[in-house]
Parts: sequence; C-alpha cells; structure tokens
Amino acid sequence: MALVGVNVAVAKLLSEALPIALIVCLRCLLACVVLWPLARALEGRAPRPRGAVGRNLFLQALFGTALYNAGLLAGLRLTTALEGGLVLATLPAVVAIGSAVWLRERLAPRQWVAAMLAAGGMAAITVARLGGAGTGGDILGNLLVFAGVCGEAIYVLLAKRVAGQVPVFTATLWMQGFSALVLAPFALPGIGAVAALAADPGLAGLLVFHSLTASVVSLLLWYQALKRVPAGVAGVFTAFLPATAAVTAVAVLGESFGAVHAVGFALMGASLALATSPRRDVVR
Repeated sequence: MALVGVNVAVAKLLSEALPIALIVCLRCLLACVVLWPLARALEGRAPRPRGAVGRNLFLQALFGTALYNAGLLAGLRLTTALEGGLVLATLPAVVAIGSAVWLRERLAPRQWVAAMLAAGGMAAITVARLGGAGTGGDILGNLLVFAGVCGEAIYVLLAKRVAGQVPVFTATLWMQGFSALVLAPFALPGIGAVAALAADPGLAGLLVFHSLTASVVSLLLWYQALKRVPAGVAGVFTAFLPATAAVTAVAVLGESFGAVHAVGFALMGASLALATSPRRDVVR
C-alpha cells in the first residue's frame, strides 16, 4: 500500500512528460516480461483462460488496468498528487457500494457510514475547488481520478466472480497482456516519445519503477501477506495509500498541505477504518 501511494507521485511525473496511453502500454509490457517467468516458476504451465473466465479477465484488464490508469494519469495532469491520493482512498467505499448494487451483497451499517464519509471527503475537496481555494487541486482532475477509482472497483468486483479459477500470477499476466493489446492502438501515435526515455535515464527509471512496483512487487507483497493475516486486518493497511501519497507529494513534489486536505484526510481516514475493519461477532 505504501508503494501504491508513492506511485501516485511517480505517475504524476510520468504523465507530465509522456503520452498517457504510451505510459500504461509500456508499463503493461514491462510487467509481462517480469510476470511470465514468475508465473511459470510459481504456478507452472497454466492453461490459457477461455470462455467466461477469459472474458472476465479481459474486462478486468479493460476496467482495472486501462480505465484505472487512464483516469489516474489524466487526472494527475490537472490535479495534485496529494488530492489524487485522497480520491483514491474512496476505493473501499466504492467497492462496498458496488457489492451491494451489483452482487446483491448485504452491507453492514458501518459500511454505509464509510461510504457516506468517503462521499463527504470528496465533497469537501470539490466544494473547495468550486470556491476557488488555492491549494493546487482541480475539480476535473479529481473527477478523472475518481473515474479511475470506479474502474478499479469494477475490477475488484469482477475478480470476485473468478476467484480461485485461475492462479494469481497467471491471471495477472493475462490481464497485463490484454491491457497492452487494448492500449496499443492509442499508444502507437505517441511512439516517438520513446526517444525521450532513451535520452533521459531518470525518466526511464521512473517508468521501470512504476511498472515493477505497481504491477508486480505490490501484488506479490499483498498476496503473500494475505497468507499470514486475515483480509480484514490487511484491509486496514489501505490507509497507507493516501498517507504515503501525501508525504511523497509534499516532500518530493513540493505540494502544499492545507486545511481542506486535513478535513479530507480526517473523513477518508474514518471511511477507510470503517470499510476495512474486520467484522466482530456478537458474543451471546
């Protein structure tokens, strides 16, 4: 989660230097290069997903990789990494609402409260933008990042439908491959920008860091952790996403932290705590 938060600032730097479709396509291709031997070594020669599972993985790639990254990168061109990280913190609440509406899952009252707190955090930032508060954010940029959050939420809900049917690394490999295919037509017009990567080792290093940490290392750490701790406990650590995004934005990018962000953090933090805390059974 800390790596995901740091990558908000990294994504902002990349989006200011390279075409968005090219960034995501190259990220997916780099991830495939690393994931293929990992999948073979850890999971063996898994069969190519077909039928409903294959379609589901394609849709996960479309929404969870293509739409999420396009929304995030396009939004970060307009808004700050600090506010982008705050918007990303709405993900657990959006997933909870999607589970209730789409999968017909029954939500606990605290999950509805979490959704309202997340909405309050978004509203605080939006009202500040409409009021012209000068903290560097942008309402359209924040909405684009939120569109990316919705794409990621759809990915999570789709993943629930095929959980356990395809090994984790194999499924991720196919998702990255599908994503690269979807993005290739949009990335090709900006292929000339690859020269900028060759001329700037620092920029190329950021892209490699972004690809490997977001698409490979974070995944490996997360799933290894879930073997050792309950999902509810792991969920609490999603709070590190907006926290590390904020620290990186302020310390590395020099963004300012204002009262609006403090209110947003308080609301988003409470939302995350409620949405991800393990359910306690009542002792009778």
